[in-house]
Amino acid sequence: MTRLAKYLKPYTAMLLTAIVLLFAQANFDLALPDYLSRIVNNGIQQGGVENAVPVAIRQSQMDRLVIFMSAEDKAGVLAAYTLVDRDSPDYNAYVVDYPALANEPVYVLKEIDRAETDRLDSIMAKPLLTVSTIEQVMADPAKASQMGGGLGFDLSKLPPGVDIFALLGQLPPAQLAQMTDAVDQQFAALGESMVAQAAIASVKAEYAALGMDTANLQSDYILRMGGWMLLLTLLSGVCTISVGYLSSKIAAGSARDIRRDVFRNVESFSSTEFDKFSTASLITRSTNDITQVQMVVVMMVRMVFYAPILGIGGVIRVLGKDTSMTWLIAVAVLMLISLIVIVFAIAMPKFKSIQKLVDRLNLVSRENLSGMMVIRAFNMQPFEEQRFDKANLDLTAISLFINRVMVVMMPLMMLIMNGLSLAIIWIGAHQVAEANMQVGDMMAFLQYAMQIVMSFLMLSMMFIILPRASVSADRIAEVLETKTSILDPEKPKPLTKSFKGNIEFRNVSFRYPGADEDVLHDISFTARPGETTAFIGPTGSGKSTVVNLFPRFYDVTEGAILLDGVDIREITQHDLREKIGYVPQRGVLFSGTIESNLRYADENATGDMLDSAIDIAQVTEFVNSKSEGMEAEISQSGANVSGGQKQRLSIARALVKKPPVFIFDDSFSALDFKTEAALRKALKDKTGGSTILVVTQRVSTIMHAEQIIVLEEGKIVGKGTHEELMENCETYKEIALSQLNMEALS
Repeated sequence: MTRLAKYLKPYTAMLLTAIVLLFAQANFDLALPDYLSRIVNNGIQQGGVENAVPVAIRQSQMDRLVIFMSAEDKAGVLAAYTLVDRDSPDYNAYVVDYPALANEPVYVLKEIDRAETDRLDSIMAKPLLTVSTIEQVMADPAKASQMGGGLGFDLSKLPPGVDIFALLGQLPPAQLAQMTDAVDQQFAALGESMVAQAAIASVKAEYAALGMDTANLQSDYILRMGGWMLLLTLLSGVCTISVGYLSSKIAAGSARDIRRDVFRNVESFSSTEFDKFSTASLITRSTNDITQVQMVVVMMVRMVFYAPILGIGGVIRVLGKDTSMTWLIAVAVLMLISLIVIVFAIAMPKFKSIQKLVDRLNLVSRENLSGMMVIRAFNMQPFEEQRFDKANLDLTAISLFINRVMVVMMPLMMLIMNGLSLAIIWIGAHQVAEANMQVGDMMAFLQYAMQIVMSFLMLSMMFIILPRASVSADRIAEVLETKTSILDPEKPKPLTKSFKGNIEFRNVSFRYPGADEDVLHDISFTARPGETTAFIGPTGSGKSTVVNLFPRFYDVTEGAILLDGVDIREITQHDLREKIGYVPQRGVLFSGTIESNLRYADENATGDMLDSAIDIAQVTEFVNSKSEGMEAEISQSGANVSGGQKQRLSIARALVKKPPVFIFDDSFSALDFKTEAALRKALKDKTGGSTILVVTQRVSTIMHAEQIIVLEEGKIVGKGTHEELMENCETYKEIALSQLNMEALS
């Protein structure tokens, strides 16, 4: 994948935006369990009271609380409150909220920050619980006696009507401090969680004493927290949609760029490079492989960045909630990692072979479709079905193996997740029963644990998809990094304005890449403007190879090819091919219309130029027979026209270009003798000033050529006119006599 990383650079801004949005989404998602915990703990269990710092408290109650505080704590607490009585300017507003204000002054909490609230919470919790406990036990002599033991005297022996708090307030500071320490020791046995909950109950009781609507306080708190949860969920949804849009745009854009560069690079390939990659493989790499990369880019942007943020954030939140159960998450994560490693080790070798099997299936399918008529003619349908079935079954077997691994993995992952949930609930229930944890904290811990495990599940999905995408990326990179062996010169020579089209092969030898020996040996000849140079010889003698060297489909191994005295390797490929009208051995048409195929040579060609080309190519009658004329449709590869019509249209396309050099690579083989003769006569009349290279198997086609070159086993064994070769070239004479009688040859 790293070999294609450069294609993500143009989308860096989008990628960074997506990461920021994912960070925000993860924080929104991580905040939801905390709000749920607050609803359960504070909203339901504590009646909407969040802490032991009351927003308002009666003066008489405050006087009792400060008895159990140090002088410093007392000063800090009183400084955080404002005493409101009948003479206060805001009395009328406060009395509505706190009806008890009509009977006695009330301390109202000032606006303080979170840190100050936490500090006051730790100070006021124990005094609140102490005062509440003393008030409750005074009515029970047995409890009063027990409580008195902690205070240093028996509360049950106090005279009736004595205010215990007034009495405690008169104790010497040393004795009061000793008594406070004794109370703290008793509360220490309860634990901080129980003390905090009990203190909050005292605050709620104080609110009731103030005349506040405690039921409304609870519902307001739940609705407020629920509103925040809804808002966070909506924001998370917006982030999800935005990241989905950005990830799709990044993936689609990078895939488009990769596909464009692959196509451009393949277009620049010479025949040498095409020999390295099969057509089926190039199609697979340009489609299926790029789709694999595109899919993994979407998932990488969406998951690879999100999962670690979610996992790390969940761990931090869990440690803040409770550390006694974190070992459960650690065990679950280790099990997941072990499972992922095992699956990865099993599946990776299969992923490496699956794309090659896709190549093979595409190759067999392409051969079957393109060779359907031959297959039917030889009744080879059963054999081809078996060949296709083998390729199909091989791919299916690998795919099924991988899918079976996935099928086994997902239930195991769900088993780990569900087992983790049960363990958290089981252990958490005991913690709640022992007052070491609140129910809301247990629920939040469970959700955080699921989020942490889900982050590992997301990463595991990436580990599953990434190997195949990595193989695809390497296959694409192979194409992109393959440089064509046919290169333009750094300082090309321009063709002169007085261009003639004189072609000279000077001691040319050639061997195919990887071959052990040359297929052409010391080829030398000159093709002049206004003349036809023809190539003939037995099958495999190298005729097409010779003419394919001139457009630089291959480069010569030895020697040189000169155009108007300039080595063609010193000319740009564009300038060279601009001078050539090429008609391949197998006529090629493109889907579209007759006109669009002819304009392929020159999109600015006039109607007269098109009419002239089809007239010379002897295809006028065929075009006029179509009701649409030039607008008649040509199907893919010209499947709806005959071989002869395809060849004539290919010749007409080359004629539209009006080049100074024509190459006809056995381009008349599908024409009848009458049509061929008419075409050759028209070509001679209309292209008399051009250099014409003709490859053919028919002697009748080249009898009137100015120069005939006879090839055998890659060597020139004869050169001259028809008459000269009949006299001094035995190979040519044998070919001629095998096709025509002596009367026709004379």
